[in-house]
Amino acid sequence: MQPLQQYFQVPFRYEVFFTQNLFDPSNAMLGDFIRQFGNPAFKKRILFVIDKGVADAHPSLTTQIIQYFSDGTIADLSPEILVLPGGEICKNDPRFYEEVVRAIDEHRIDRHSFVAAIGGGAFLDMSGYAAAISHRGVKFIRIPTTVLSQNDSGVGVKNGVNYLGKKNFLGTFAPAVAVFNDMHFLRTLGDRDWRSGIAEAIKVALIKDLAFFEWLEQHADEMNARHEPVMMEQIYRCAELHMQHISSGDPFELGSARPLDFGHWAAHKLEYLSNFEIRHGEAVAIGIALDSVYSHLKGQISKEDLDRILQVIRQLGFDLFHPALAENDKINLHKGLQEFQEHLGGHLTITLLVALGKGQEVHEMDFDLIKKSVDYLAELT
Repeated sequence: MQPLQQYFQVPFRYEVFFTQNLFDPSNAMLGDFIRQFGNPAFKKRILFVIDKGVADAHPSLTTQIIQYFSDGTIADLSPEILVLPGGEICKNDPRFYEEVVRAIDEHRIDRHSFVAAIGGGAFLDMSGYAAAISHRGVKFIRIPTTVLSQNDSGVGVKNGVNYLGKKNFLGTFAPAVAVFNDMHFLRTLGDRDWRSGIAEAIKVALIKDLAFFEWLEQHADEMNARHEPVMMEQIYRCAELHMQHISSGDPFELGSARPLDFGHWAAHKLEYLSNFEIRHGEAVAIGIALDSVYSHLKGQISKEDLDRILQVIRQLGFDLFHPALAENDKINLHKGLQEFQEHLGGHLTITLLVALGKGQEVHEMDFDLIKKSVDYLAELT
């Protein structure tokens, strides 16, 4: 008997909206989206899940959501609005995604209804994972509240939680049905969280867009000064580059190439080694610095280009080095590279630089050169 063959494609489409004061009654953006989405014959319900840090910074948010949905014409709002811890803690403890799953079940959120998560990147990862594994996938709306989640993680197609001491060990590829970037939420961020997400802009500019890197050099001081129009342009351009890559490459990572993880193999390990003392974006900035130095020592970029990279990282207020990089004669860092390779499916693929604005994939890393790169950064501190 001949084998049966099956082949089909599933199209994905979602939009990233930019707005201010999403839950103001005069702002119809979210309401219009929900009304127009899917089959009008299906009764729509929506469950909100909010990062506690956001809820604390915006004490009237829950009331605003209730009022926004009060006339019943948009969707039936779940009577329970979940408020759960944000940050990496929500990805490390399974109780939190299990709590979201419980609420989905209890409030009858079916495959034609919505879970809307409001929070930072880690919180969206956790909530998105809970939505994806419930009923094999309920509709998920992301409302990112940090620079990093608005310009990078919030516009992507992945979710996940940490398990067995490994970052994002459990997770799925499940695009949100929409992303709503609201500048209003960024105004309450502390300076560390304000700048943290800019590391992802440096990353994508270095591997894809020289003009954007030059723009970051020119506007670094304005972003540090919390100039909102400049920050919004950075978020828009960074999100656009991420989305272009996702649509043109390998969105569900069926291969081993992950160019958007430039600087991330070291960053992921550094987060754990520092016991999450440093933010993800801060770790990414150090990881970018490390891989840029490695690219230079390998002869792929000039000293002048390296100095420009390190200068813009410093100008934006990031450190170039953390002592955890050098612990245990850098053996811990080497383990991070091995874990990254395992996460890729056993075939190592790392993006390095061959020029400003141009990355190149390599399939091996010289550990002695990694150690020299760490020492190079240590000497700059």
